[in-house]
Amino acid sequence: VQLQASGGGVVQAGESLRLSCAASGRTLRGVAVGWFRQAPGKEREFVAASSRTGSGTYFSDSVKGRFSLSRDNAKNTVYLQMNLLKPEDTAVYYCAAGSSIITSSLEMDSAYAYWGPGTLVTVSS
Repeated sequence: VQLQASGGGVVQAGESLRLSCAASGRTLRGVAVGWFRQAPGKEREFVAASSRTGSGTYFSDSVKGRFSLSRDNAKNTVYLQMNLLKPEDTAVYYCAAGSSIITSSLEMDSAYAYWGPGTLVTVSS
């Protein structure tokens, strides 16, 4: 499966952005999709994930309550809605997918087999 993340940009603190992760090559039905980010000089970290069934969503503590996930199966796309953005959310955001990821492993980047190129989000104060 090929993944393409888009929707990044430059916003001010408190504003919103919606990132898209569009897949091609296979359906995202039955596939777990995760979002990770990497800020300059830092390691990649987990942001959010949608379970294989799509019924479970999981968020890191740093974004819980501000970010949300949704799937559009018709468009084979997963969206990351980011509200109340903070300067510390500045990073390159990556989407990833994997078909055999159990819930307890959704936060592990090593669990994902497919990755797309990132999209840069810059939040100014």
